[in-house]
Amino acid sequence: MAIRTVLQLGDPGLREVGKKVSDPAAPEIRALVEDLSDTLAHWRKTTGYGRGIAAPQIGANVRVIFLRLPGEAPWPIVNPEIAWRSEEKIVVWDACLSFLSIFMQVERHREITVRYQDLSGRQCEVHAGEERNLSELLQHEIDHLDGILAVDRITDIRTMCTREEFEKRYRAGSPYAAEPAGKEASKQ
Repeated sequence: MAIRTVLQLGDPGLREVGKKVSDPAAPEIRALVEDLSDTLAHWRKTTGYGRGIAAPQIGANVRVIFLRLPGEAPWPIVNPEIAWRSEEKIVVWDACLSFLSIFMQVERHREITVRYQDLSGRQCEVHAGEERNLSELLQHEIDHLDGILAVDRITDIRTMCTREEFEKRYRAGSPYAAEPAGKEASKQ
């Protein structure tokens, strides 16, 4: 459909709480998912970053996220809610398409269970852990639906660094250690 502009840190739209989608099968939701897919693919191709995107990041104030994990089918998620969180937490590197020049460490639950709807409206549930870094990714994207950003969850301001420093010092040991932009883009 279209590559949309991603709202950047400071835009008040990123702080709004997304509205529940009443009909996940509605044509406008399918069109939104296409826009999310196209926008994420564009960012992935041009920057090498981007495993997920939330509707509020492109100015659509609804509870929809879209994930594109390496080697897996596209995954649209409607009305997600975290139903369970492990007591155990982990500290991970985090960044965001809405402020890709800044990286930081945040605290997340090691495991979560998420209930959501697919594009047909069917109720689904996924248990996410550290495999594929799915737990931290889902928590990041669901936070967007609640107007919460990774910078709100920073563990220590001293972990904040620029993208260049992150790539030089930490990328290889992070969830972002994916293949270079050109190689990954050729898979899509």
